[in-house]
Amino acid sequence: MQGFESGSPAQPADLGTNSHENARKPIGFVADVSGSGGVIGIDLARLKECMADDDASVALSGQVGCPVKIRVGNSWLLATVRNQRQDAAFEGGVIAQIDFLGEGDEERLTGRLYGFRRGVTRFPVPGALVYPATSADLRQVYASDGRSSIAIGTVFPTRDIRAGVYIDALLGKHFALLGSTGTGKSTSAALILHRICEMAPDGHIVMIDPHGEYSQAFRHTGQLLDVTNLQMPYWLMNFEEHCEVFLTTQGAERQLDADILAKCLLQARMKNRLAEQVGRITVDSPIPYLLSDLLLVLQNEMGKLDKGHGAIPYMRIKAKVDEIKGDPRYQFMFSGMLVGDTMVDFLSKVFRLPASGKPITIIDVSGIPSEITSTVVAVLSRLVFDYAIWSRDEETQPILLVCEEAHRYVPNERVASNSSAAKVLSRIAKEGRKYGVSLGLITQRPSDLAEGVLSQCGTIISMRLNNERDQAFVRAAMPEGARGFLDAIPALRNRECIICGEGVSIPVRLSFDDLEEARRPASADPSFSELWARSGGEDMAVQRTVQRWRSQSR
Repeated sequence: MQGFESGSPAQPADLGTNSHENARKPIGFVADVSGSGGVIGIDLARLKECMADDDASVALSGQVGCPVKIRVGNSWLLATVRNQRQDAAFEGGVIAQIDFLGEGDEERLTGRLYGFRRGVTRFPVPGALVYPATSADLRQVYASDGRSSIAIGTVFPTRDIRAGVYIDALLGKHFALLGSTGTGKSTSAALILHRICEMAPDGHIVMIDPHGEYSQAFRHTGQLLDVTNLQMPYWLMNFEEHCEVFLTTQGAERQLDADILAKCLLQARMKNRLAEQVGRITVDSPIPYLLSDLLLVLQNEMGKLDKGHGAIPYMRIKAKVDEIKGDPRYQFMFSGMLVGDTMVDFLSKVFRLPASGKPITIIDVSGIPSEITSTVVAVLSRLVFDYAIWSRDEETQPILLVCEEAHRYVPNERVASNSSAAKVLSRIAKEGRKYGVSLGLITQRPSDLAEGVLSQCGTIISMRLNNERDQAFVRAAMPEGARGFLDAIPALRNRECIICGEGVSIPVRLSFDDLEEARRPASADPSFSELWARSGGEDMAVQRTVQRWRSQSR
């Protein structure tokens, strides 16, 4: 291979007697250098020698997605291989593009890398030698720098180097967990949350669970809420959320209905003696009121109209309130038992204040009627944000809000949504960190997620993505230095991921730890072959299912 044998810079006299033979010999040389990466030539014969090495890092060194190190003076520059191609100019070798990750010092006795730091201050020159990165090198690279961290897996391609994320950076600047269905996304999300709960048993985590998967995983360590025990008072809704529930019209008619509802809702809130104590209140103030009072105000206002002129908007709103009040599916929120001032107890229960050894609340919204699910998510999200704003005079109690199936509630511009859930989650993404509110987004369709929200996530955890549009979307959201890793996203195995951003020192590919069966979410795919091979009891199962179906309860 021209330029690598006699014409290359001489190999250093000694890289340490303790190093393996393969680690002490170069595998190639630098051919071209740019600001964030470069081009190297790799000797195929050396690559084959390394493949037989006992050290997994050395065995994969120089291959796509794997690290190499480059000698720069008395220090080492670490880079990852982005791609490889043959070139007629390099007989017996291949050309590879690399991305620079960071640099570290060289231990004089062993030649190993230590004191690793992100970024590059000294660039190599063409002709600089390229060496395999050993597991000992990577152990230094991925070692914690002393900040609080949680270990969630093993660094690829090593077998024993622990991979972790810095918890303050992960939560302080939001994070997103992305991955196609079936890649182990839910189990990985549960693993991360379990690790956070173990590190912070007095933490405050709220998770929106749209499929009822996570109750099983956190039944011993979390507060579990669903339609049977959520008991979320309707009067906690602000005016915009009231409009989503009580108004059925669009366009000019909706604006007329909204004006009527605002006037009547404020009067209903004013009837509570709390309004007198507070003084000036608005239509958004969380003051309890009776639905019967709202209906009475609507009736009275309608009675003031001349000869019934313009009564239709009042009748529309009144009919909708009556409908919801009498529908048993809405009892978790619009029950007549929820008229008392329970705001303090509700916030304490949902936000885990105090945590009492159960730092996470799983809110199962799968049993909530679909037409109101988005509004319930909006109310819960807004309460988290509003609490953080109004508690600024108190000692800060950071809250992590985790939203599964995030693309449902914060869709992109192609599926433009003016829902209150989209607005409040977008606001949390932009402003939440100022008030101690962290946002965790989990989705299998990142391309359907609002781009502005994903761009606010400081840490991106990407599992395998099968859709090309999703891959392109994530590629655009990740920093330039992670591009070599990004090309591996379609080829990731189940429960493998790429992490880049604030939560890690440098981009990393890792395999998630195994999670005990009892701590996994109920998200496993059914085995058709096994289940269809069984028979018996189907008639009773259908009867029980129909009974639950009719009663709209589980």
